[in-house]
Amino acid sequence: MVSLERSREGDIEVVRIGPLGPYGNNAYVVRDAAARRAILVDLPAEGERILETLSDDQVEAIVVTHWHPDHWASYDLVHRRLGAPVAVHEGEVNVPPERIDRRLCDGDELSAGAARLRVIHTPGHTPGSITIAVGKVLITGDTLFQGGPGRTTRPEHLRMEIASIRDRLLSLPDDALVWPGHGDGTTVGDARREYAVFASREHPADLCRDVTWLEG
Repeated sequence: MVSLERSREGDIEVVRIGPLGPYGNNAYVVRDAAARRAILVDLPAEGERILETLSDDQVEAIVVTHWHPDHWASYDLVHRRLGAPVAVHEGEVNVPPERIDRRLCDGDELSAGAARLRVIHTPGHTPGSITIAVGKVLITGDTLFQGGPGRTTRPEHLRMEIASIRDRLLSLPDDALVWPGHGDGTTVGDARREYAVFASREHPADLCRDVTWLEG
């Protein structure tokens, strides 16, 4: 059953929509409720649910956290309906160029009314994976989940992803919310404590694929 979870600071609201589609994806709407302007993050299946949540908001942009197809599944429907420009990180791969209107860099900002979204480059799961920071909310795509990092297929990619998490995300305040591309969220404080357990252990050099902080 699709549900909505909201985090609001003043007029700025982040809405999590999920689970969507066969992989249980989340999509996110970042909106200035007073100005009725929004930015959509990720385009998973069941795009009609996303459009219903947007209501009468004017969508300024669509940001996709990385190239994997489950995060683009409703591109045709949603992009046709909204007509908003689509942005991905400049280092991302495997996205048809005709789908990209803007290439983002680390530290770039996007706005929708008074809402400000900051791009944090967090490579590892894919080369151009990004996290979107909005106030105390981190939309982490498939980089950081409750309990561990996103799935990787090569050890060097896992090492890169862990460095992204450790250096770019776990340095943020304890109460920052981690809202991932699938499943429930966590906080930076909880993720940091769990990562400390992982970091205290030795791991095989070929470690990758599905990894959890507490089980290795």
